[in-house]
Amino acid sequence: MALFGIGKTPAPAPTLAPAAPRVSTVPVTSGGGLTPMEDLLRLCVDEGGSDIHITVGAPPAVRIKGALIKLQLRPLAADDTETLARSIASEGVLHRVNTDGSADFGLTFRENNRFRVSLFRQKGSLAMALRLIPRRLLTLDEIGFPPVVTELLYQPRGLILVTGPTGSGKTTTLASMLDVINSTTDSHIVTIEDPIEYFHEHKKGLVAQRELGTDVPTFADGLRRALRQDPDVILVGEMRDLETMETAITAAETGHLVFSTLHTTGASRTVDRIIDAFPADQQQMIRVQLSTNLKAVVSQILLPRADGTGRVAAFEIMINTPSIGALIRKNETYRLGNDILTGAKYGMVSLEQSLVNLCGRGLITREQVLAKCQDAQAAEQLLASLPTRR
Repeated sequence: MALFGIGKTPAPAPTLAPAAPRVSTVPVTSGGGLTPMEDLLRLCVDEGGSDIHITVGAPPAVRIKGALIKLQLRPLAADDTETLARSIASEGVLHRVNTDGSADFGLTFRENNRFRVSLFRQKGSLAMALRLIPRRLLTLDEIGFPPVVTELLYQPRGLILVTGPTGSGKTTTLASMLDVINSTTDSHIVTIEDPIEYFHEHKKGLVAQRELGTDVPTFADGLRRALRQDPDVILVGEMRDLETMETAITAAETGHLVFSTLHTTGASRTVDRIIDAFPADQQQMIRVQLSTNLKAVVSQILLPRADGTGRVAAFEIMINTPSIGALIRKNETYRLGNDILTGAKYGMVSLEQSLVNLCGRGLITREQVLAKCQDAQAAEQLLASLPTRR
């Protein structure tokens, strides 16, 4: 039972609250020992959960179909969270938490279930957030992307950015993109990740996956060294700093197809975020480089389905056309939205169009459209064109 060497004291099996509300306090079982981490991982996998939360003062909680459900267990004490953390974290990870305050790592459970773990300190005690990585990679069609996104993957060089808030599915989208390239081309793919989440097998291509803290110290260093490893395609898990951004743009300019992420929503904010990271005297040069080397920005968000059966993705897709490139070069990114709205023939989709399309199919509500859109006026005009549901 105690796969990780804990749980010698008999402990109640974790259970979900019956018909639990979306976020709620549920009855807590009195007494009992500490439930082993193995049981919590098993529950998340078996119940179709996406995340596990471990923190002092509350029972363990599992997110299922977007709802955060507290388990019917006693609240955790500081000793409990430390015991659970030590059952799955290496000494190296624990040392990073003690020195830096947090650390991320990958965890394999039952051979084919993988979790991304964020271990961190809060109020002087340890806490964890574990994200279950889906075992099967979704196809781009299953995610909901139009065919133009697949066409982007066969560009000989350039920069493709997948953006969105935390938890919006960026990692899943990138993994699905790389799987298409790996399955259909003889490319050498090098990834730099923190941590490695999806394991890619060698298919028609070759894949080298490097993890921060284990295989390489930083994204910038991993990207710089990747250029000497004969790559065709490079994935940088996140463009966190100026050096990584600069190296990624240079790699795209010198004949590599580079993928990365930013925690931004929308194409214009993404371009502005990159440019603003550079000193003022370099920003015009970066605008020129982006105007030719940035091939696309795919921005995505996840929303709960109207019927409560899960979540669905909405997208904004910007393809770099001569008009888009000119707007970036002239520092007129505030006009990118208009080009996206009128760029359907190039495969572009605005977030408002995507949201309203989901609403028209009955997958999300009108209220969700207005809450998540970037341009409320455009969203209302598109909603007005939908047929009235009886």
